[in-house]
Amino acid sequence: MKIITVIGARPQFIKAAAVSNKLRKKNQEILIHTGQHYDENMSKIFFDELDIPYPDYNLSVGSGGHGKQTGEMLIKLEEIYEKEKPELVLVYGDTNSTLAGALVGSKMLIPVIHVEAGLRSFNKSMPEEQNRIITDHLSSLLFAPTEIAVKNLSNEGIVNNVYNSGDVMFDAVLHFGEVAKKKSNIIEELGIKNQEYILTTIHRAENTNDICRLQNIIDALNECGRIVILPLHPRTKKYIQDYGLTFNSNIKVISPIGYLDMLSLERSCIKIVTDSGGVQKEAFFMQKPCITMRDETEWVETVDNDWNRIVGTDKKKILNAIIGFEPKMQQKDIFGDGTSSEKICEIIESERIGR
Repeated sequence: MKIITVIGARPQFIKAAAVSNKLRKKNQEILIHTGQHYDENMSKIFFDELDIPYPDYNLSVGSGGHGKQTGEMLIKLEEIYEKEKPELVLVYGDTNSTLAGALVGSKMLIPVIHVEAGLRSFNKSMPEEQNRIITDHLSSLLFAPTEIAVKNLSNEGIVNNVYNSGDVMFDAVLHFGEVAKKKSNIIEELGIKNQEYILTTIHRAENTNDICRLQNIIDALNECGRIVILPLHPRTKKYIQDYGLTFNSNIKVISPIGYLDMLSLERSCIKIVTDSGGVQKEAFFMQKPCITMRDETEWVETVDNDWNRIVGTDKKKILNAIIGFEPKMQQKDIFGDGTSSEKICEIIESERIGR
């Protein structure tokens, strides 16, 4: 089969690394990079590190408002779909690239496959939540990473061609975690020691675009009394500079890093403080306590399992969790067995959708 895969952001590169090589054993895959993440440290390095096939097309859309960014993707994707005439379109996750890839496929009557379907934060003010819901309702084949995600789809009347495949990011962590042990030297390069630092990421617009929320986050990190390693997202860096916020000496700010270095930092840290959905899962896979600086999460399983604490951007809650939060439960097997990619490819090849 001829399948177009649309990716554009860091988490999607990781998911594609788990799936694309297996998918290409029996199918022709056309890989489109929208350019949603265009910084070299957030894009090119992932293709180099993870042995992802280089994109057949790069739309170079870059940053911008949701309408501008998605609109440019729609125009360019339609032209490529018309040229390539795929039998299926494959999208991952919940970004503007996901929405654009699915919408063009649906409009052109090309069946859409959604990997990581069924996630819900139940906060429709989040662009990601809007993207998830629309993509799920446009898709013909849906791969949910957990049983809760399957139930979410069922509650919305989506029951046909839905599979609990497990999570492809778990596949990636298992495989590339071993690679990182051999190839990543970031711990030595930063001059830090195992189990002596907190790892932090901040990138969500709800936090970066709000000076009060971002100020609270920075203040909590400044006052936590721990070494903090902060790979700084370009947008977050801009807002910190615009707002005139400053870091104390306990915070070590570094440039965005590749996946292997991120896995090394996650494996060796004490705890993870983040607003990223993907990093919440990686923390769970690495068996690290996670403190999530959001008001809700789509990964409710990590909270129910007591390995993730939702604190919003309340400074006191962030500080208390950094100092005192420790999981009290053993982890449950909720994200599959590490063979999700194989299951997804087998089901795509066995289904009659689009044929």
